[in-house]
Amino acid sequence: MTLPLAISRIDTRQGDVEQALAALRAKLSPAGNVVSEAGRRRTKEVFGEPLSPQQVVERICGDVQERGLAAVLEYSRKLDKAELTAETIRVSPAELKAAHAKAEPSFLATVRQVRSNVLEFQRAILHQDVEVNRPGVVLRQRYVPLARVGVCVPGGAAAYPSTVLMTVVPAQAAGVRETAVVSPPTANGANNPDVLATCHELGVTEVYRVGGAQGVAALAYGAGPIAPVDKIVGPGNLFVALAKRHVFGQVDIDSIAGPSEVVVIADDTSLPEFVAADMLAQAEHAPGASILVTWSERLLEATIAELQKQVARLSRSELTIQSLRDFGCLIMVRDENEACRITDLLAPEHLHIAIDDAARLAVKIRNAGATFLGNYSPVALGDYAAGPSHVLPTGGTARWASGLSANHFLRSNSVIAFSEGALRSIAPHIQQLAEKEGLTAHRASVDVRLLTPDS
Repeated sequence: MTLPLAISRIDTRQGDVEQALAALRAKLSPAGNVVSEAGRRRTKEVFGEPLSPQQVVERICGDVQERGLAAVLEYSRKLDKAELTAETIRVSPAELKAAHAKAEPSFLATVRQVRSNVLEFQRAILHQDVEVNRPGVVLRQRYVPLARVGVCVPGGAAAYPSTVLMTVVPAQAAGVRETAVVSPPTANGANNPDVLATCHELGVTEVYRVGGAQGVAALAYGAGPIAPVDKIVGPGNLFVALAKRHVFGQVDIDSIAGPSEVVVIADDTSLPEFVAADMLAQAEHAPGASILVTWSERLLEATIAELQKQVARLSRSELTIQSLRDFGCLIMVRDENEACRITDLLAPEHLHIAIDDAARLAVKIRNAGATFLGNYSPVALGDYAAGPSHVLPTGGTARWASGLSANHFLRSNSVIAFSEGALRSIAPHIQQLAEKEGLTAHRASVDVRLLTPDS
């Protein structure tokens, strides 16, 4: 197979490229309009009119909030062609146990090792209670795990036991006691034996055969056996992302994710076969954005040749080629400083600095969800095994958002304790501010305590 390399190119040496970069950033944002032709046909079939993805999500979420389980089962039938009942929507304990018993020992060994890696890292970064003491004053910042969280596990084109690990284990590291997993009723979702075996190995007892916007709505509002959660995390397609945005406020969410993405910074010290492999690894998500930033023309041309060679070997080659056409880009820059500037503007989900002395360049770049240094740190390390979660900010949101971690499953609250003497000492400042704001009851709540003789 020959790859028709219709990948967009940007050359910063040819003048103003801000417009081209803006167009590239727009393609990577979760704008709510990246949907397949098959998806459009299904929408019209189910709803009788050509609704936008946002309208579809609003319709589904509103229906689930109003009708609960009946709406969830109806959408599962219409959208997933799954005939489920109140009893069969939940994967039974026997099914979880049977999947685990049949799993390959080597696979379970991998699950255990990755769980250990993730736990070690997540526990190491976990927030701890902080206490500040002054005479008569105790101030404490307290961290409490969320009681119940929901996890979305995709199940369309591929099965993702890695997503179970990268979402459930950080929650467990934080001390979350109840975790409910929702995944589509498909061979790659809640009916996938590897996904179920992973859930059982991690001690997850609630797994539900429901995906898409209806799965998110069920977690947010509750539906039959699915009790409402406090936070919803995990990746998914456009409808999952839009549904998470819709229910935010009713529950917390991790992010509103767009297509998976990587920026690879490379130069003459980089290995073209590695660079091409990294780009293809993201593109096969379909959609997945693969962007090369380099100041080496030799490396750029060699990478193109490697893309042509390697894509023919992939099981998802046609989808990967489409991703490269739709979301790929080759950016030629003047030097490494400009490479850092462009990368900060893109704020990618994954950044792979595939050059010698990568750490030197990394300190110049502020915006990335996860950064991988050197030729032997491929993004797949973070996807599967290293320890940080692979649930990361996309679409330029790494400018202000962070990847999922155990700390996102903690809720902080402050604890304040003053003695009478300490209150008397700070009272004039409270009185001053209360007077300025015209809140006399605030001042009075302090004044009444000052009437008591100082002990």
